[in-house]
Amino acid sequence: MADPQIVPPPGPAGQPPALLLDRVTCTFTSPDGSSYTAMKDAILTVAPGEFVSVVGPTGCGKSTLLNMAAGLLRPSSGQVSVFGEALHGINHRAGYMFQGDALMPWRNALANVIAGLEFAGVSATDAAEQGRDWLRRVGLGGFENRYPHQMSSGMRKRAMLAQTLIRDPDIILMDEPFSALDIQTRQLMENEVLDLWMARRKAVLFITHDLDEAIAMSDRVVVLSAGPATHPIGEFIIDIPRPRDVAEVRMHPRFIELHQGIWAVLRDEVLKGYERQKQA
Repeated sequence: MADPQIVPPPGPAGQPPALLLDRVTCTFTSPDGSSYTAMKDAILTVAPGEFVSVVGPTGCGKSTLLNMAAGLLRPSSGQVSVFGEALHGINHRAGYMFQGDALMPWRNALANVIAGLEFAGVSATDAAEQGRDWLRRVGLGGFENRYPHQMSSGMRKRAMLAQTLIRDPDIILMDEPFSALDIQTRQLMENEVLDLWMARRKAVLFITHDLDEAIAMSDRVVVLSAGPATHPIGEFIIDIPRPRDVAEVRMHPRFIELHQGIWAVLRDEVLKGYERQKQA
């Protein structure tokens, strides 16, 4: 399949994309001097208020892409732009929800949620008030004093979601945040994220290995090739009406049609990635 020409979608009132990765390449050098190109000439855009999911084979560099968007990883070539301005260092307009637990075990739920506000110099009183409000929003009202080891995996994810959103970031970066959850808790969390997103319409870049999840939640799904030298090989507009329930939308005829179309592109890349892993 030929590489797609990906044009940055226009934002409201002619705004530049909230996030633009413009032909970014990421090459790593190992201690023995050999190099490995994880991503090559990748182009990806997220418009203001747009929910974009990225899918691809295991090990294709999805997290590498997200880390470049966050400013945690500098591209070897190409440029990352945030609302039209070149990104240098950490992306302070983004909130990052990690795949693994990011809660500090010595802090209770409230203290974890407000940590970012404390580091930003917000007063203890204001931070605590905002923290309690966000805990209520994610369904953890009354659990302020629970420590991470006293919370279920779903509760910890809700606390992490509040921790990410409390600073009201313009861009939300999510790295397979619900992959470790059981299916019922996962669907509850997916719907929770969609409700919060619909209320504020921030730009979202969502990394997932679950194609159903990507279609159910997104405005657009981008498919990455198998590594090495990963790059986008297709993108699909998810033209299913909102609001959506992630369980019910899977029965929508358009959902089934989109799933078949995306899987037709993704399937060969998954097989390529699997073969390369076996050889390695």
